[in-house]
Amino acid sequence: MKIQANDCDHTARFLLEEMRQELDVQLCTEGICLAAHSMEKPGFTVQEENGTVTVQYGSRVDFCRALAAVCAHAGESGWQAQESCVFDDFGVSLDCSRNAVMKPEAVCRFLRLAALMGYRFVGLYLEDTVEVEGEPCFGNQRGAYTGAQLQALDHYAESLGVELRAYIQTLAHINQITRYQTYEPIIDTDDILLVGDERTYQLLDRLLGSISQNIRSRKLNIGMDEAHMAGLGKYLDRNGYHPRTEVLLEHLHRVLELCRKYGFQTQMWSDLFFHQMDGKTCLNAGDVPRIPPEVELAYWDYYSCDKEHYKEILRQHRQMTDRVAFAAGAWKWTGFTPHNSYSMETGRAGLAACRESGVRSVVVTTWGDNGAEASPFSVLPALYADAQLAYDAPEDAARFCSITGISLHDFLKIDLPCRFSERAGVHNNASKYLLYQDALYGTFDSVVPDGIAAFYSETAEQLEPLCGTPRFGYVFETQRQLCRVLSHKAALSRTIYEAYHAQDRGCLQRLAQEEMPQLLADLGAFRQVFRRQWMQDNKPFGFEVQTIRLGGLEARLQEVRGVLLQYLNGELSCIEELEAPRIPFSYFEEQDLEKLNYNLWSVIVTPGVIG
Repeated sequence: MKIQANDCDHTARFLLEEMRQELDVQLCTEGICLAAHSMEKPGFTVQEENGTVTVQYGSRVDFCRALAAVCAHAGESGWQAQESCVFDDFGVSLDCSRNAVMKPEAVCRFLRLAALMGYRFVGLYLEDTVEVEGEPCFGNQRGAYTGAQLQALDHYAESLGVELRAYIQTLAHINQITRYQTYEPIIDTDDILLVGDERTYQLLDRLLGSISQNIRSRKLNIGMDEAHMAGLGKYLDRNGYHPRTEVLLEHLHRVLELCRKYGFQTQMWSDLFFHQMDGKTCLNAGDVPRIPPEVELAYWDYYSCDKEHYKEILRQHRQMTDRVAFAAGAWKWTGFTPHNSYSMETGRAGLAACRESGVRSVVVTTWGDNGAEASPFSVLPALYADAQLAYDAPEDAARFCSITGISLHDFLKIDLPCRFSERAGVHNNASKYLLYQDALYGTFDSVVPDGIAAFYSETAEQLEPLCGTPRFGYVFETQRQLCRVLSHKAALSRTIYEAYHAQDRGCLQRLAQEEMPQLLADLGAFRQVFRRQWMQDNKPFGFEVQTIRLGGLEARLQEVRGVLLQYLNGELSCIEELEAPRIPFSYFEEQDLEKLNYNLWSVIVTPGVIG
């Protein structure tokens, strides 16, 4: 789109130049005449009249969001819009701790996209992936951000009007430092820091100091989630038993002292305190945890499509504090394939509940559990949908296309490798556990439907046209190649088992001589395109885990092929793994492929002990 920007203020012209990297915009002496100026109130207004588009905007992010709308509706006569965010605080967080640490240039790209959608802040979730002065082991060989990198990102975010924030951990979840002897004295149990030990607070002081020095925002999430065993290790040995709430409050007050030292406004996850209420809908005052008034409690929940569920839990949170925030989720943390459709359903319910309950602070999380295989850009549809809700704006698929260069309908095809149902309120991660389950053990075979090979072949064909798109084709190429692998792999173990017990030697011969060589070739190609995706989005650190996983899969498939050939050649009288009795999937009760999520690689790949 060609734009004449002669009547734009300095800020608007700067942002136009920056957003040319994402939008199809040319600044020239012809095309749409754009007049853009700041105004006092938040939000933006846009009015098209006689070929001139006039934009008034409250903040830099408001201008960026307005610009995306202008690009989407270029050429429409008389078009107008007025929007402002219904929340005081609205942002998105990026998981930079589950092996995938986004490259600074990829974070900058994400910041631009976030601004175009209207996100006011972007949080970096940093467990140990930040360099801390005086702590050389902290984040060592993990791709930790340097102070200089954080300062550069902070400066760039500010230029776009986006606030860069840190999401850290101050109690549990700093699991990767437990390997170092230097930290052993302050580990209570598992990956939980030892409450009450002065060395714990020395470490946290250094961590907070590093964040304070390199990121200007004074808003900080201190974590403290899922520390269920806090106080039950070294703390118990030293101090005897104390109720968990007492232990948590003891630690929280010490952490708050440090936060005040650096001027931080503190938010923490609510789950540990909330769970002490045991789901009671009405409590006596003495039963309610005494949350310090300076702390904002963030209620995280990504699992329900029922607005009333969220409203009830928010109501219960209000028994603890008036300062309640909400964290929604853009599901990219259960394997290679995201779940945008499901995320959009949960987001619609959760954000509506926030509006009706008066919640003013919302963040959309993008976790990366168990390896962070999915690209952070794979959930752009979910992030866009949540942003539209936050601005009380229509779906406006044209605006999404102007931001990404791909129609919303087409981008949602990235979910296809796990889309076994037309119901948006269910999800699964079959593309991960069917990839990694063992070809002889077939742990998940009882949920594999007939025709799954054809499903994956057809899905690969549907994804192929999107692989050539200029900006995000590499993300679709990963999904397409994954589907090519799964067209041979998803039903392989079941086919082997059935052919073996039917004494169908012809089928076993075909598998060993034709199917498995093609599978191995496709797997090698997948490893290459997946590596390309990782290196485009992330620092190289952490990819060695993916190499080990995929390389292990390749080696095991080679071994299984050899076992089949030995059996067919008469070198083996039987295949013992196939003689063992098989039971239906039994790791937990859910046995419906449409809804089955199983994300732990170490348990998917073998019933044996892997570490």
